[in-house]
Amino acid sequence: MPLNHEHQMTILKDILSNQQTDCCGTVSECEQIERLVKSLITNENVQPQIKNVLPDIYAYGQAGKYSANLDDHILSHQQQLTEWMNQLS
Repeated sequence: MPLNHEHQMTILKDILSNQQTDCCGTVSECEQIERLVKSLITNENVQPQIKNVLPDIYAYGQAGKYSANLDDHILSHQQQLTEWMNQLS
């Protein structure tokens, strides 16, 4: 059974929240962020204000996936993570 957009949003928020809190993450999490965002962007049930922030979150996940030091990447995006969490809630 595929996840609906509400479940996808919950998973995305969980990943971002964990990275914000722990200041660390994995390449797999970054790849999951990319997949979730791609799906949410094309979903007509997602609110426009949420869709506006998704490209930035996608770019964050993609840059993290290729980062030489993922923990530093996450640490340098703490402010954005806080803003994104507020916008997604």
